[in-house]
Order: sequence, then structure tokens, then C-alpha cells
Amino acid sequence: MSYLGVGISPGNVPVSHSINVKVVDRRVRVAELVLRCVICGLGVLAAVLVGTDSQVREIFSIRKKAKYTDMKALVFLVIANGAAAAYSLMQVLRCVVSMIRGHVLFSKPLAWAIFSGDQVMAYVTVAAVAATAQSAVISKLGQPELQWMKICNMYGKYCNQIGEGIASALLVSLSMVAISCMSAFSLFRLYGGNKGKGSPRWW
Repeated sequence: MSYLGVGISPGNVPVSHSINVKVVDRRVRVAELVLRCVICGLGVLAAVLVGTDSQVREIFSIRKKAKYTDMKALVFLVIANGAAAAYSLMQVLRCVVSMIRGHVLFSKPLAWAIFSGDQVMAYVTVAAVAATAQSAVISKLGQPELQWMKICNMYGKYCNQIGEGIASALLVSLSMVAISCMSAFSLFRLYGGNKGKGSPRWW
């Protein structure tokens, strides 16, 4: 039997409402861990797909090799996804350690640091995908008004692999947005009424 979030154990010892906070925190942390693993894997995949892509064509007896460095947006995409993968790997290690120790995140400075890092990575990955998608559309459809040709008509294999990389990067950016929402929840719940003050404050 319980009243106002305080239960009575078999030994008539009060059970703190912070137990519910720990349960919610653990569920959020499991979801966070899964998403960060997805970001880490897909971030590496996107960077590898784009960074290793190339195709050689002979145009008027001149051999031209298309590679990702020919387009600055693709360079940005590789760097952004590589950074997102590295950042997520560090956060995965933090999540695993905190889950093993059974700690709940109650440190506001640490929560602010995680929130800020997630926000930055979310903005960077979304911006990289947006810039690359715009360049990809021009490469696919061309720009007749400016007499820009359809590059993908000449470098079909190159464009297909770039498209796979962009799709992976899109999933990374969406996952980072979801992660930033979770870190915002973890941060701003600390300013609510139920903080679970009797629990460790370092994680």
C-alpha cells in the first residue's frame, strides 16, 4: 500500500520516490545507448561510403576521376559523420559505465555538458545532410539556367554510392536530434521537484 509516492516495505521501511526516477532514468538511458550505437555505426558507414567513393571516366581523351573532395559539401559530410561517430563512441562508454554502476544522472554540470555536446552534433549533422542534399540534387538534375550539366549521367556509380552515404547520414542526423531531445529531458528534469536527492550525484 502506498500514499503520495511513498511505499511501505515488508520491514516497514519507507521506500523513496527516487526509485521511480531511477526506473525512468534507466529506460531513457537504454534508449539513449541504442541510439548512440546506431549513430556510431551509421556515422562510420556514411563516412566510409562517401570518403572511399570514386569513379574514373574518359572525356575527350582526358581521364577525369571523380572523388568526394571535388565537392566541399561531401567533405563537410565526411567530417561531420566522423565526428558524430567518435563523439557517440565516447558517450556509449559513459552510458555503459553508468549503467554498470547503477548511477542516475544528477550532476547538473555534467548534464549541461552532455546536452550542449548533443545539441552541437545535432546541428552539425543536420546542416551537413542539408548541404549535401542540395548539391546532390544539382548533380542529379543539373541547372539548365546556368548551363550546369547532370553530373550523375556521367558518373552513375559514383552518385549511387554517394546516395547511400547520404541516406546513412540522414539516419545519423535524425538519431542525433532524438538524442538531443533525450539529453534535454535528462537535464531539465533536474530542475523539477523530484530530483531523488538521496542518490549519488556524480552520474
